[in-house]
This record gives sequence, C-alpha cells and structure tokens, in this order.
Amino acid sequence: MQVYNTLTRSKEELIPQKGKEIKIYACGPTVYNYIHIGNARPLCVFDVLRRYLKYRGFDVFFVQNFTDIDDKLIKKANEEGISVPEVAERFIKEYWTDADGMNIMRAEAHPRATDNIEGILEIINGLVEKGHAYATADGDVYFRTQSFEEYGKLSHQQLEELEAGARIGVGEAKEDPMDFALWKAAKPGEPFWDSPYGKGRPGWHIECSAMSRRYLGDTLDIHCGGQDLIFPHHENEIAQSECCTGEPFVRYWMHNGYINVDDRKMSKSLGNFFTVREISEVYGYEPIRYLMLSAHYRSPINYSTDVIEQCISSLERLYNCRENLDFAIKNASGSNERLKAQSDSRREQFIKAMDDDLNTADGLAAIFELVRDINSAMEDSSRESLEYAAEVFDELAGVLGLMYKRKNEEAPAEVLELAERRQQARKDKDFATADALRDKIIAMGWSLEDTKDGPKLSKL
Repeated sequence: MQVYNTLTRSKEELIPQKGKEIKIYACGPTVYNYIHIGNARPLCVFDVLRRYLKYRGFDVFFVQNFTDIDDKLIKKANEEGISVPEVAERFIKEYWTDADGMNIMRAEAHPRATDNIEGILEIINGLVEKGHAYATADGDVYFRTQSFEEYGKLSHQQLEELEAGARIGVGEAKEDPMDFALWKAAKPGEPFWDSPYGKGRPGWHIECSAMSRRYLGDTLDIHCGGQDLIFPHHENEIAQSECCTGEPFVRYWMHNGYINVDDRKMSKSLGNFFTVREISEVYGYEPIRYLMLSAHYRSPINYSTDVIEQCISSLERLYNCRENLDFAIKNASGSNERLKAQSDSRREQFIKAMDDDLNTADGLAAIFELVRDINSAMEDSSRESLEYAAEVFDELAGVLGLMYKRKNEEAPAEVLELAERRQQARKDKDFATADALRDKIIAMGWSLEDTKDGPKLSKL
C-alpha cells in the first residue's frame, strides 16, 4: 500500500516498524461542544484507514485522544456555571452519540489529557533538563524552538519564515516569539495540577506527545489528522517529542483536506457552520459518512444541501441493489456463473484503488461497478454466484463502513398472509381489494413491490 507522507511530500510504501503491526495516533476532539462536519472528515477517513489495514491483514493499534482541558473548555464552563470536568463529560457523551451514528469504530485506547498529567510532566522535565525548554518566573514553561534544528520540517517552512509573523503576546515572557507553551501557570478559578514549576495545566501540544508515547512508544507508524493541524500542532509535537526521546517521532504523516460549505470556508461568522448533530437530525448519519468518503481524503470537499441529497440517492442505490440481491437469491433459477468472475474483478479494482493512498472515491466506484454487474446478471445467475456477489458486496461496503443500516428483518406471518391475499385479488382482477390490502401492508410498516417472481416485501 502506498500512502502520501506529508513529511516527505511524496507517496511511499507503507512498511510497519515491526512485522504486520501498525501503530496509529489520531488527534481527537476538544470536548467543549458538539463535533462539526469538519471534525467528521478525519473521523470517517481514518476509521476507513484502520478498517482497510485490518482487512489487508495488518494488526492495528489505534489511539484517539480527547482534549479535556483547554481554554475553550474553561470558557464554556464559566459561561454555564459548571466545572470543566462536567463540560468534558457532557460532550464526550455527545461525541459517542455522533461517532456511533457515523459507524466509527472504537479505538483501542481513548486517553484523556487530564489522565496523563504525570506523563506530560515527565516529558517537560526532561526537556528542561536538556535545555530544550525553560520555566519563567510566573510558572509558565516554554519550548525553546531554536534548540531544534529541524523545526518546520513537516510544514516545509524555514524557522525564519515562521518567525516573521510571530509575536510575543501581552503577559508572555518568551525568549523567542516562536517558543510555545508546554505548561501554563494557573489563573484564578482555573483547574490546576501541582508541578515543579507551580500550579498549572498542560499546553495543548504536549498532551498529544504524552498520550501517544504512553500507548504507542517513542516512534509511531502513522499520525493522522486534519490539514489544519500541520502547523503549529503537529510541528510542535515533532519538536518536543524528538528532543525528548532522540528518536524519530512519526514515520508517516497523513492529513485530510478541508471541508467547505456551499463552496465557502466553513465559519461561524459566515453563518455556514454546521454540527454533525444538526445535519444528522435532517438527513441521518450515514449520508455524512458517505460524503466524507466520496472524494479522495487529501482533496477539499464541499457540503451543501444538493451534495448531501446526492449522497442519500447514492446510498439508496446501494441499499436497493443489496435488497434486490437478497430477493434474487431466494428465487434464483438461473445457471449463469459469470457474476463470480465479475465480483472478483471488482474486489481487485477496489483493492487497487485503496492501495493507492486510500482512494475511497475510486473504491466507491468499484462498488458501483459491482452494483451494475449485479443488476445486469441478477435474472439469469445461479444462486451460488448471487450469494458470492452478495459476499463480495458486503465485504467491500464493510471496509468503507457503509450499509450498516441494512434491515434483514423477515416479514411477519400476518404481513405475508396479506400479501398472498393481495396476489389472489390481483389474479381475480379485484383491484379495489388489492389496493386496500396494500394500504394495510404499508400501515404495518412494509413496502410491497410486484416482480416476476412474486411480491417483494421490504421494511419501511
């Protein structure tokens, strides 16, 4: 498999450090509000990365954190008159509702920053001892950016270029404008922890370095997140981690592209800011997941009413095909076996696309080619070949985490009896009775479609 490495700006063969084991860290949400659709993209994309690597036989250990101490959480807590932990607990719970709704697999570990203060201070203390960090008189601790010669290697910018736009804020005692906070002295009313530098709390960047190190060691195989995190967050993670351990921090960096709304950058000030919850209440969760996979993950993607409705239509095509396939399997009378070879070909097409830097757009195209094959061959195919196509269909859709709302419920005896009576009424040309029986079937939560093999019942 080839992946695009932000660090080298090139596609590289994905080779784990050890056998088939792959260690992945994904930056999770800051839990002060509901997640927005920008958050949804890395969640869905890197969930598919994980699923695909497992599908290809890799042993994946996936870590995704929660940032549960931050200026935004403190502000939210003050606005609502509650504690920071209460804010965090509330929105972690809401996160699970949305993540489960989008069929995001639970990670092997979901660490919280506040549960890793000891590890955070261990790294900070080491950096101070080595001269890579310094404490100020008021209890802040900063990373000395000039001490890391490779600073800027991920964002591909020289330190001098980055410094040109940097400023020292009011009340900051930095040596250099580019130095960043590892530990922040506590302000009145803020949560704090004891440290050698006084009461305070961790900076944002150091949290991820500590959590990834705890669960994945000094060197990760893959670190992923949104493009907006390349600088300064991931750049700073590299600097502090490599200065702490002396080892390469990450071997492959993967970043997803931005999401726009109605072809404009999503922004609260523009009034085009949407949470996953808001969209799901209108369209459901699966269309959101589909949208995030409909383009290559590094490309920008656009959300609009038209686009999400197109996603719904595409999902309906998939569900209809799979439902029709179930019906065809039950009523199969043909002998044609060509669908087996076609299914194998589509699987190969899918794998080729996904091996090329996780190209989910072309992966979806392979599934829709399989849909076309199935629809063309359904009437004269053997039961065995139809069952094989169904197996491949489910396999590929499962890798993308789609089709998880499929209903396999059998119609109850009462509905089946009504359908049989309706069939007889149609044969007797008693169309008024047939229509009345159809209405009863629909009222019981079932749709009915007349086919050459008899009535096809589907749960509404």
